[in-house]
Parts: sequence; structure tokens; C-alpha cells
Amino acid sequence: MLYTVKKMAEISGVSTRTLRYYDEISLLKPAQINESGYRLYGEKEINRLQQILFYRELNLKLEDIKKILDQPNFSVERALAKHYQKLLMKKARIESLMASIEKTMRYYRGEIKMADTEKFTAFKEQQILENEQQYGEEIREKYGENEVNESNRKFLQLTEADLEDMKATEKLLFHKLQTYLTQVDVNSDLAQEIFTLHKQWLSYTLPNYSSEIHKGIGEMYVGDDRFKSYYDRNGSGTAEALNNIIQHYAN
Repeated sequence: MLYTVKKMAEISGVSTRTLRYYDEISLLKPAQINESGYRLYGEKEINRLQQILFYRELNLKLEDIKKILDQPNFSVERALAKHYQKLLMKKARIESLMASIEKTMRYYRGEIKMADTEKFTAFKEQQILENEQQYGEEIREKYGENEVNESNRKFLQLTEADLEDMKATEKLLFHKLQTYLTQVDVNSDLAQEIFTLHKQWLSYTLPNYSSEIHKGIGEMYVGDDRFKSYYDRNGSGTAEALNNIIQHYAN
């Protein structure tokens, strides 16, 4: 069965304007265009639109969704399994936040005592969830389930002071990297200081340090555009410079 743009909009909840835009950017092309110039969509297009909407719920950009769906080895079954896992994490995050709010209300009513570390658990879990959604698959493939789970557990145990120190260490690391880009020398004292700062920053969440893991993380900074853009936002070439320093000093 073929659907017009209007009918497609009715059954999907997506506006006709959006469907036309998806056609313009080649994200969702119609199955055919009839003699009257009307776009017509079939089952294949319906299924693709469903996948688009799933990915939109996960806040992916349209250009990234197109890249995923256009992959030759794209599997709807695997994609649905990933969607499901991410929704489970989102559900767990919401339930955790609700429990934290409920506990905090009881604390302010004087019904219970609440340790200072407990007041920040929900927010740390949110950060873990965001990291999982953005980088989880790649990191788990590279380092394994146990290593990532242990890292997450260690992060949850950080105190407020630990979190502040971690942020301060990263801030200082970026500052030193900006200076380093003006005088690149991997054998300098500044390069050594940057390496030490990065190792210190990793220690807050890395359960077991090794030079191999450190080097692997450095390679991810230049091999994955998401990590690269995170560091390069403070200056083009930052990710590459940091990786070069890590590869030089991690022995």
C-alpha cells in the first residue's frame, strides 16, 4: 500500500513540512512520485521513518541518523535492541532521580538523615548515562564490560570534593594544553606536566591504571570525531597534541 504525504503525516504524527524536508536532505525519500507530482511512501519508507523517530528520541542529529541508516550493514533488529537498552538506561535514570527527590524531601521534613554523598548520586548517575549514550558502545567494545562497569562504580563513589577536584584538574589540563599549542615540544617540562595531569584526571574513574589503557584512550581522542571535537573545542590540534604526549610518556 502506498501513502501520500498527507496520509503519511496522519499515521506517523510527523508534519507534511517535515516529511518534505526529509526528502530534500535525502533522509527519507518517497518510494515514487506519481504523474501528478505527489510523493508516495510504501512499507520500506514507513519502517525507515520509524527508525528516524527512534533516533530522534535519543537526540541524534539528522545528519548522524542518515549516516547510521545508510550503512550497508545496518540491521533493524540490532538497532531496536540498542534503542531498547538506551531506553532502559533512561528509565533507570528517571527512577533514580525520582527516588533521590523523594529521599531529599523526607530529609528536609526531618524524617531521615542523608549523607552528603547521597545528595549527588542522581546527578552522577545522569553523567554516567550521558557518557553511556554517547560513547558506551565504543568504550565497552575496546575495554570490556567489567572495566567500564568498575569505572562507573568508582565514579559513583566520588565525594563532592572529589568531583570538584576532578573538574579543577580537567580545567587546568585544558589551560596547560592551550599554552602547549603555542610552543609544541613533547620533551618539555610542560608536556610532562600535561601527561601527569591527564593521568591524575583518569585516576578519578579508572579502576586499574595501565600504560596500555592510557595509550588506548589517547588514540581514541584522535580516532573518534566525538572525542576529538571535545578537546579541539579549546583549540584546533588539542586532541592530537594530547595524544602525542600520552604516547610519548605512557610507558
